[in-house]
Amino acid sequence: MKLDRILPFARNLLKLAVNEGDYAVDATIGNGHDTAMLASLVGENGQVFGFDIQKEAIENTTNRLKEQDLYERVRLFHESHSQLLTIIPTEAHGKITGAVFNLGYLPGGNKEIVTKADSTIEAIEQLLTIMKPEGIIVLVVYHGHEEGAVERDQLLEYCSTLDQNRAHVLMYRFMNQMNNPPFIIAIEKR
Repeated sequence: MKLDRILPFARNLLKLAVNEGDYAVDATIGNGHDTAMLASLVGENGQVFGFDIQKEAIENTTNRLKEQDLYERVRLFHESHSQLLTIIPTEAHGKITGAVFNLGYLPGGNKEIVTKADSTIEAIEQLLTIMKPEGIIVLVVYHGHEEGAVERDQLLEYCSTLDQNRAHVLMYRFMNQMNNPPFIIAIEKR
């Protein structure tokens, strides 16, 4: 047996939750890798809603989706994920089966622009109100920078206090790796 590394484990969780015709959310589209993966999972009859506050991320993701002929399955928003409740159409409420966050900063982008715990927690709360039961939220936590450590601590505190009747919370991490390796928090809506 071989343990999955962090990103393959995150993707496997999403593959278990998201099927053809479903709705999904990429809360931090970055360079579009997870957006494209979700778009392939939801198929032609599903929809992915993608969010990012950086124009560069929207452009990178648009290009990736067009290259892979997946652009028609995705709606991108140059907005914070904390706005998702007001942006995602009501017909998708109760039908979202998967969401992913890659926290930290845009790879290859401005390292001064980082995700923040308050907007991430706000987005999680909103998702828990509009996701389908057994839908899953996957947070990939990159905490090897100053703001990342702050976000990590606040997220761990928040997630550990989620009512177990509302959600199941899992943490997946390698404990003996150096240099603050990323880890996963997975939240399954009850």
